[in-house]
Amino acid sequence: MTDFQTIRAGRQDIAVRKDLRVPMRDGVMLAADAYSGTDDKPRPALVALSPYGKELQALALTTPPQRRPSPMWDGCIEAGDIARVVEEEYVHVIGDLRGSGASEGEHIGNYNAGGVPLGQDAYDFIEWVAAQPWCDGNVGMIGISYFGSMQVLAAAERPPSLKAIFVSGGHYDFYETTYHGGVMWFMPRAAREGRGGDSGWAFTDGVKSRMLETFSPEEIKERVAERLKDPDVAAWSNLVHVLNYPKNHEAWFDIVMNEVDGPWYEERNPVTLAPDIGIPVWLQIDQGRGWTMDGTIELYHALKGPRKLDIGPYPPMQSRPFVEEHDKMFRWYEYWLKGVDNGIMDEPAVTVHVEGSRQYVTGAQWPPKDVEHRPLYLRPRHKLSFEPEAMGAEHAVPDGFYQAPLTVTDKVEILSWSTEPFTEPTEMIGQGAAHLFAEIDQPDTNFILRLWDEAPGGRRQLITTAYLKASHRELDEERTTEGDPRHPHTRAVPVEPGRIEEYVLRVYPFGATFLPGHRLVVELSNAEPPADEHNALLPPDAFHLPVGRPVTHKIYRDAEHPSRLLLPFTTGPAATATDTAATDTAATDTAATDTAATDTAATDAEATR
Repeated sequence: MTDFQTIRAGRQDIAVRKDLRVPMRDGVMLAADAYSGTDDKPRPALVALSPYGKELQALALTTPPQRRPSPMWDGCIEAGDIARVVEEEYVHVIGDLRGSGASEGEHIGNYNAGGVPLGQDAYDFIEWVAAQPWCDGNVGMIGISYFGSMQVLAAAERPPSLKAIFVSGGHYDFYETTYHGGVMWFMPRAAREGRGGDSGWAFTDGVKSRMLETFSPEEIKERVAERLKDPDVAAWSNLVHVLNYPKNHEAWFDIVMNEVDGPWYEERNPVTLAPDIGIPVWLQIDQGRGWTMDGTIELYHALKGPRKLDIGPYPPMQSRPFVEEHDKMFRWYEYWLKGVDNGIMDEPAVTVHVEGSRQYVTGAQWPPKDVEHRPLYLRPRHKLSFEPEAMGAEHAVPDGFYQAPLTVTDKVEILSWSTEPFTEPTEMIGQGAAHLFAEIDQPDTNFILRLWDEAPGGRRQLITTAYLKASHRELDEERTTEGDPRHPHTRAVPVEPGRIEEYVLRVYPFGATFLPGHRLVVELSNAEPPADEHNALLPPDAFHLPVGRPVTHKIYRDAEHPSRLLLPFTTGPAATATDTAATDTAATDTAATDTAATDTAATDAEATR
């Protein structure tokens, strides 16, 4: 078994088995590296699979973890802390997916590769690992983001040796990963092409566009011409470039060409596959990017086996190399892979860090406490109130803004409304809705809503967001409930200019306590500011496609048009501003970002004691 190189990492020697060849059932070979202790003792294995390149993941041995906004933060070093994995007596196996890195085969489209589901390849990979003499036959998985999504695809195939998974920061419903409320998100471009702080996929000639493989050149030309009729797309240089030169932009081209939900996104959708998973699953996500929380919670509800949901503190971007959450992960795998009864399954299924109070709230379900959706009405003079507007439309003049395309201006117009300062701790946990009665003078626009906790003195922290493209306003009536709107996104219906419409935005899940003296501030725009307290913590590509035409917006908030938020107020006592031992690590991680916005909650909590 001594077929390895030995390297020194910190205070330990690590055995490295480089360029292992892992056979798939169709004869294609995947490439992998394995890291373990230097003795001949078989150990449980933790498998990490992605298209980002196994050599890139090896930098976790030498690169200090970076937090945003560090320019050294590389969003693709996501396979976990190799040295820590080995120290905890596991084998860390890092593989390149089919068609990427040093692996053979073709990668076509999203979660399929050359017609082979990536989960099927993961099944074969895991069973090969389990049969190796350096593995004791018990396998788990490791890694954040893409690596996390791969865990779900693997588990749905039910490989016998995969005993449990621990998923951090995964992306699931593929449409909701790329279009938030129908508004295109640019982050997948970074993940594929290596922009905005990401190294990107390990390019090979085996990575191909599903669209280019499916349609003839003539059909592609027609479809591209149709897509360029969208003024939002036509006004954005990168999209014009990608549509005219799709080669080497395969995944991004496919996303741009598929602007509504449907079969292309449903293909191997992890949420759809979740009921097939029978092994234990721990799902972890941090607050601050609400759509990722939303998908994580949706996946949690779809699972049938043992499961845990763990929602961590703001800010949303964890370190790269990824090193967080390992303490929880090793307790999870100690129980499920090593058979140590450490009491982890006696602990509550759901844990939520509540911003503001800085406490963890636990429960048996999501939300972990009983909630009541209560309205906060948009009122004159930019106020939010628990009382509705009594004046009719002839007296309550609508609020409004005119937004020119960001190709001709650098100013993002923002409307805002705020509550009076809270007089007692006010806790909200769950998802919500925003009902906006609006009139626009174009067939389409974006509605981008951001909710902030504003402290005395003006410092603030983002709490959650909501997005809706006006042409995607259609609701899924079967799935929509009060405070929990759902949109099918299967078609775009242009708006009749000058007509007042009710737009119902899904307010993404969050957990926050507004402390005495703090205000809830809601901002509405149709584009995002290039930089502010929150965006500074995200990679440069983490913004949404702006509207490419000038639009005038009027927001009605009178007796006949009760524009309002429906937010999930907890009905029991609010979490107090008392730190617990469980929050110490989170508080330390949060403070490490060294930004005023991130420090606000801790500072204000201290001030109220």
